[in-house]
Amino acid sequence: MQATSISAGRSDNGRALAMCLAMVSCKSLRLPLICLFAMLFSLTLWRAPSFAGEILNEVRSQKMLSCGVSEGLAGFSLKDREGNWQGIGPDFCRAVAAAALGDANKVEFIPLKTASRFPMLLSGRIELLAHTATVTFGREAGIGARFAGVYFFDGQGFMVLRSAKKLTIRDLNGATVCLVKGTTHQANLANTFQKHKMKYTPLMIESMQEAADALLKGTCRAVTSDQSQLVAIRATTPDGLKRFEIIPGTFSVEPIGPAVYRGDDEWFLLVRWVLYALIEAEELGVTRENVRTLLKDPGSIALRDFLITSGKTGKALGLSKDWVVTTIGTVGNYGEIYERNFGEKSSLKIERGHNRLWSAGGLMYAPPFQ
Repeated sequence: MQATSISAGRSDNGRALAMCLAMVSCKSLRLPLICLFAMLFSLTLWRAPSFAGEILNEVRSQKMLSCGVSEGLAGFSLKDREGNWQGIGPDFCRAVAAAALGDANKVEFIPLKTASRFPMLLSGRIELLAHTATVTFGREAGIGARFAGVYFFDGQGFMVLRSAKKLTIRDLNGATVCLVKGTTHQANLANTFQKHKMKYTPLMIESMQEAADALLKGTCRAVTSDQSQLVAIRATTPDGLKRFEIIPGTFSVEPIGPAVYRGDDEWFLLVRWVLYALIEAEELGVTRENVRTLLKDPGSIALRDFLITSGKTGKALGLSKDWVVTTIGTVGNYGEIYERNFGEKSSLKIERGHNRLWSAGGLMYAPPFQ
């Protein structure tokens, strides 16, 4: 997507905020000409309020989906030896492209630092954010993002250098703790240390790899992040399994999911129901290998609703009659995605836990496809 789409319009709240900031700078600097340019430039940083179907139509007219993913984090998004993006983020981007465009390869993957992921979404540079972003009230009500659901339930923890002694959070009193900027981890960390009446020094870092490097150099005593990210960094750092230790337990709830820009209900609905389709497919036993066979003879009413009726209903969003079949046939169901990126078929081998289906004691479920 070309940069021209970034400045297609501006949100009222974004315009007001940007102009206020520029005007304050003008009064303090007393440089009218520079400030004029500053105000004009600030107006280009915000997307216009999206009308129904605007982003969806833009994706279709471009025949390409611009999707923001993490820079390189095993399980979430990481290039393989052939240069192909792997992870739950890229897989979800492909699933959305398969549903919206009929082709899972019509995706432009844009690796983003944690701190720049929401500015890129709000500016219009990407249409979908499939990163490591936690669903929060502030992000939805405050900045204009809208989460389509949760594709990974996680919790924040600590990683330290391995030692003979098994450490607990109590051993971190007075420690310097590294964490990535632009995350929910800073507030969670403050709450946890306050709860335990302990002191600490936060050290903000640009990325998880840099945080791990700082830990190895002794710049910080511990690194805090989502448990899955700690496992990923430990697995991909040379001798990481021998050098790093993750303190057992979590101290926050981190529901991670894909986000879109608020305002285009059709685009939001499409992204949300693609996520539901991945989960429902696992619930019904629909896989990448058997989906087309089941389409010929669904058998149960639930399968018929999922594979056939959903195609008729999806016409309201401009979806093809076989959008569910195309999506599952491309990336598989949620369980397949989890296993190859986080589970036994991956290098991480993270127990599914809360990411199991509700019927297996987890939190994953989809509304009916009736």
